[in-house]
Amino acid sequence: MGCFVSHTTVDCRNAYELSEWWKAVLDYVDIDGDPNLPGHEECLIRDPESGHRILFIEVPDAKTVKNRLHLDLRPRTGGRDAEVARLLEHGAAQVADLRGKYGPGTGWVVLADPEGNEFCVLRSEAELAAAE
Repeated sequence: MGCFVSHTTVDCRNAYELSEWWKAVLDYVDIDGDPNLPGHEECLIRDPESGHRILFIEVPDAKTVKNRLHLDLRPRTGGRDAEVARLLEHGAAQVADLRGKYGPGTGWVVLADPEGNEFCVLRSEAELAAAE
């Protein structure tokens, strides 16, 4: 007997604003019949394709250290570099650039959302296939 992940939870200062930011990043949507609104202390979003859900919960504590758990994002379309550029324009901050870490065309970029939560942008499936 095992478990499954119900959803991923992100502690934050403003659940609505951060859920809206991530909806645009991931192309996620609100839960049917339960829209997120300004002032909500808990906001749940989901991937319309896979059903994966992320719950944003307001907490009084500010983020102070590196995440012990983070999301690794792979572009649905396009490539890693174009996705990094899109996310930087959307308000992400670059934390580390590890492109080329294992040779040309390899690696990833570490970014942070508006509240400082780190996440990585990996190469797309097409980029991986082209490298083989």
